[in-house]
Amino acid sequence: MSDTGRRALVIGGGVVGACTAYALERAGLRVTVVDKSRFGAACSHGNCGYICPSHVLPLAEPGAIGRTLKAMLKPNSPFRIKPRLDPALWRWLLCFARKCNERDVLASGRALHPLLESSLKLYRQMVDRERLECEWEERGLLFAYRSRAELDAYNRTNDLLAKQFHLPAEKWDGATLVAREPALRDDLAGGWFYADDAHLRPDLLMAGLRKLLESRGVQIRDGVEFRGFERDGSRVVSARCGGEAIPAEVFVLATGAWSPLLQQHLQCRLPIEPGKGYSLTMPRPRVCPRIPMIFPETRVAVTPFGSGYRLGSTMEFAGYDSTMNPARLQLLRAGAEPYLKEPYCDPVTEEWWGWRPMTYDSLPIIDHAPVAGNVYVAAGHSMLGLTLGAVTGQLIAELVTGQKPHIDLHPFRISRF
Repeated sequence: MSDTGRRALVIGGGVVGACTAYALERAGLRVTVVDKSRFGAACSHGNCGYICPSHVLPLAEPGAIGRTLKAMLKPNSPFRIKPRLDPALWRWLLCFARKCNERDVLASGRALHPLLESSLKLYRQMVDRERLECEWEERGLLFAYRSRAELDAYNRTNDLLAKQFHLPAEKWDGATLVAREPALRDDLAGGWFYADDAHLRPDLLMAGLRKLLESRGVQIRDGVEFRGFERDGSRVVSARCGGEAIPAEVFVLATGAWSPLLQQHLQCRLPIEPGKGYSLTMPRPRVCPRIPMIFPETRVAVTPFGSGYRLGSTMEFAGYDSTMNPARLQLLRAGAEPYLKEPYCDPVTEEWWGWRPMTYDSLPIIDHAPVAGNVYVAAGHSMLGLTLGAVTGQLIAELVTGQKPHIDLHPFRISRF
């Protein structure tokens, strides 16, 4: 596909903004990317790197509220809400609670499924086409359990995924688990394995994308904060960024968890809450897992990269609190200890946190903005920002160039809120 050399301004240099810039440049547009901090930083830097079509079910599943409230009563729960007077948060939680039913779960899953499948294919193509050195591997994803009851309880979810989405997992007993993944302790009940998931090292992906984009003439400007649009009649003609106005014919807001703070410029409501996650990065332990894995009982994720090793996860609704909480980092260590022979090692090379842009239905926003026909929003990807980056960029490029989107975008419209 090609365009006429129109100028596009992408606001936000995370993975969604980077993939959007990539798709727009390939479509023939002249692209500039601005970021208030640094391209490839924030939530796109230190996440666990999963490209996971298995994650088709939303967080708002039946029983989620009860389990969450129960977990919050426990000390050191992986899920935490910082007590505060925040009407937007409590509205969000109420809407989340209303989505915790089977009908809405299946509706969200059916909307996410084609996005997830397409994004995996697009990543494969991009990594291969551009020779991106991001430690791409397709080793699947393993859910490991200590409790036999918890392991067997997943049977219902697996049946649902197999029947509704053709995504069955392999169920491994304890002996099979250790045989397939010797880094695990031998006293575990078993696990569920999704063979088709992939992973990569996100900081290397973002560094590779920056180098690629700049080699193709994309301008990337760090430390430039978006402050609003300038209009000429019904169209936006420039964006005030830092101390200047940047003209363009196309504008894409891909600002992740910051998006609600900019919604007045878009003339719409964006109910996105920052869900704070943490990670620890270190060298690979002597007995290092081969397969990326999640421990659902402690909500800790493990990623073995070619060049390192990462523990991540937890969810903290603390608003735009930018402090590092050492107790949350300790939860990652404690949550991995019951499962792995060598759950971590020294030295820790990075302690990290980032804000996930959480929508209450777990669906992203991919749509025109009400402010003008040449302004688009690509935000609210919840815990799937990396996974959905490639497909989001492609869909925005299709909208911009007037093509029929290859996936129905109705579920991701802004007006659903």
